[in-house]
Amino acid sequence: MNLNIRAVSSWLSTILLLMVHFVQAQTTEVDVVIYGGTAAAITAAVQVKRMGKSVVVVSPDQRLGGMTSSGLGSADIGNKEVIGGLTRDFYHRVWRYYQSPDVWKWQKKEDFGNRGHGALAVDGEMRTMWIFEPEVASTIFESWVRENELQVFRGERLDRKQGVELKDGAIISITTLSGTRYQGDVFLDCTYEGDLMAATGVSYFVGRESNARYGETLNGVQISKALKNQFVNRIDPYHLYGDPTSGLLPGISNWTPVKDGTEDNKIQAYNFRLCLTRVDENRVPFPKPESYDPKQYELLLRTLKRGSRHIFVHFDPVPNAKTDTNNHGSFGTDNIGMNYDYPNATYEEREKIIRQHKNYLQGYFYFLCNDPQVPIDIREEMSQWGLAKDEFLETGHWPPQLYIREARRMVSDFVMTEADVVGDRDTLKAIGMGSNKIASHNVQRYVAKDEKGKAYVLNEGDIQVSFDQPFAISYDAIVPSIKQCSNLIVPVCLSASHVAFGAVRMEAVFMILAQSAATAASLAVDREIAVQQVDYQDLREKLLLDGQVLELSREVRLSKAVGYPRDRLGGVVVDGEQIEFFGEWTESSSLRPFVGTSYHHDGNREKGLLVAKFPFVAPSNGLHEIKVSFPSFANRAGSVIYQVAHQDGILKVQVDQRKPKSNSQLWLSLGSFNFKKGEQYYVNLSNEKTEGYVVVDAIQVIALSTEKEKE
Repeated sequence: MNLNIRAVSSWLSTILLLMVHFVQAQTTEVDVVIYGGTAAAITAAVQVKRMGKSVVVVSPDQRLGGMTSSGLGSADIGNKEVIGGLTRDFYHRVWRYYQSPDVWKWQKKEDFGNRGHGALAVDGEMRTMWIFEPEVASTIFESWVRENELQVFRGERLDRKQGVELKDGAIISITTLSGTRYQGDVFLDCTYEGDLMAATGVSYFVGRESNARYGETLNGVQISKALKNQFVNRIDPYHLYGDPTSGLLPGISNWTPVKDGTEDNKIQAYNFRLCLTRVDENRVPFPKPESYDPKQYELLLRTLKRGSRHIFVHFDPVPNAKTDTNNHGSFGTDNIGMNYDYPNATYEEREKIIRQHKNYLQGYFYFLCNDPQVPIDIREEMSQWGLAKDEFLETGHWPPQLYIREARRMVSDFVMTEADVVGDRDTLKAIGMGSNKIASHNVQRYVAKDEKGKAYVLNEGDIQVSFDQPFAISYDAIVPSIKQCSNLIVPVCLSASHVAFGAVRMEAVFMILAQSAATAASLAVDREIAVQQVDYQDLREKLLLDGQVLELSREVRLSKAVGYPRDRLGGVVVDGEQIEFFGEWTESSSLRPFVGTSYHHDGNREKGLLVAKFPFVAPSNGLHEIKVSFPSFANRAGSVIYQVAHQDGILKVQVDQRKPKSNSQLWLSLGSFNFKKGEQYYVNLSNEKTEGYVVVDAIQVIALSTEKEKE
C-alpha cells in the first residue's frame, strides 16, 4: 500500500514538474508585444526591430496585413505628400513589383495605364504606386517579416476575460486562448476592434457621440446630410405596397427619426472588399450562399426596376484586370444595420456576424446574376464578373477580413475631434498626418413620410465633407490616460470622436501612426518610463529622421486648396454652391488653377449619369462672352460638351479638358452669345460619352456690348 502511495506521489510530482516546464516554455518575453495582424501591426514590428528592440507580433489572423491585403487595393490615399517613412516604403515596393512585365499576366501594363481612386495610381517621380492586387500586398508584408526576422504567432486570440495581467497600472503580460503567454515592457494594440485596450480596462466608446459632447457639427444622427448613397426615388418600404400591416422589407428598421446630432451606439456599415474579374481564365462564378433567400433583396430589386444602375460604379480597377469592389448607392455591398453588436461581441458572436455578412454579399451577387426579376441588362453584365481565381486561395477566393470600418474608439485625456481635422485647433505633438475627407458610411435604413403621409425608405448616417488642408494627429490621441495604463499604445482604435475617426480611418494613416507608436514604445523601453512620459522632442527628432511627415510647408499647402477669389474676377461668376449638381460628383482641390476653394470631377465613373448646371441671370442686353474654368491635366476627358442656353437657342461647344488653356490660364472662352437683361439662362455639361475625368469648376459671363433696351 505504501509503495503504491509513493508511486502515485512520484507520478504526481513528475506531472507537476512537466506542467511547470510547459507553462514556462509557453512564455515569450520581449521588449515590445504587438497584438494584431493588420498592416499597422506589421509596420510597427518592423520599426521596433529597426530600433534594436526585441518584438513579437501576436496575430489573431493567419493572413497578415488586415484590409490592405484583403481587397482594399484602391483606397482613398488623399494628399500623397503626407505619406512618409515605412508607409511610403510599402507603396514604393508596390511600384517596384509592377515594373516587371512578367507580373502583368491578365492585362497589359499600358492597358491599365495610370488609373487610381480619384487620383493617379502611379507617382513615377517618387517611385510609388497606390493601387495593387491583394496578393501583392500580402507578399510585401511577408517580405517585411522575413527581411526583419520578425517573430509572428498566427491564429492567437487574446483571452479577453482573464488574459491581461496587470500590476500597478501596467500590463505585465497577455495570454491567448491557446494558453501562450507573452510578456513585455510595452504593448501595442493594432487591432481594428481594440480588444487588448478593452481587456486592459481602458475607457472607450462605441457609436456616435452627440454634437454637444465635443462641440461638433457632424456627429450623432445625420439625416439632413445623408444625401449620398441614398434612394433617389421614393421606394415603398412594405412587403405589400402601401400596406404597413404587411411588415417592413428586410434591412429596414422601425427606427423613429430624431434630431440631427443626437447620440447613439450604432456604427457605420461593414462589408467585404471583393477582388473581382471578368477574365474568363481567371474568373470563378459567384457562389450561391448556403442560406440563400432572394426576398432579402426585394428593396434592391425595387430600385433597379425604377431605373437605378448604381451597382457597377465602385468596381474600382486594380492591376491585372481586377477590381477593389466597394459599396455604392442606396443598396449595395454594405450590410447596413447588421453590425451594431460586433465591437463588444464574443469571438463566437463575431463569427456569426461575419458569416451573416458573407452570406448577405454572396447572395447579393448571386441574386443579381440569376434572379429572373432582375432586369436582363444587369443580369447579363453581372454574370460576366466573378471572384478572381488567383486571389485568396486559402479561403475560397473570398477575402478573409471583414471590413471593420469602425469599432471601439479609445477615450483618453485628449480626444481628437472635428476641430482638429478642419484646422480650428492647433495640434500639439504631431506624429503623422491625414488628408482624407470626413466620411462615414450609412448607419441605418428607416421609414420616412412625405407631405401626404406616404411612406418611403431612406438611409441615414452617410456623411462626406471635404476640407482644405491635411491635418496633423497628436501623440496624445494614441496613448490612454496614465491613470488607466502606463505601457499601452493604441494607434488604430485611437482616441477620436466618430467624426474625427471618419477622416483618420485609412490604412495608410494607421500604418503611419503605428510606426510612430513603435518609435515611442522603443524610447519608453530605453528610458524605462511610461509611454505618456516620452519626451516629444526626442520622439519628433527620430520620426523626422525616419522620414515621417509631421507638417507640410506653406508652399505645398498653397498648391492644395487656394483658388482665385470669385468676387475679384469681374463679370458674373457662377461657382461653388451656385452650381446645380445632378448625380454624385467628387469635390477636390488637388490641381490648380481653379476658382474659389475647390472644383468637382466625376471620378471617371457613372458615364452619362452626371450633369452640372451653371444658372445665371443676364446682367445686360446684348452680346456676352461665356468663359469656363477647369484645371486641365492629362487624365481629363478629351471631348466634354458644354451646352450654352442663350437668346437664340442652345449651342453645344466641345472642349478638350486635357489641354492647358491659353491666355490667362484660368478661363477658356466658349464664344459670344446674345442675352436679354434680367432673363434666366444657363450653361451645363454632362459626362455622357466621355473618356477620362470630367471637371467642373466655374463659368464667367462678361458683357461685350449693350443694345438699347426697348421701352
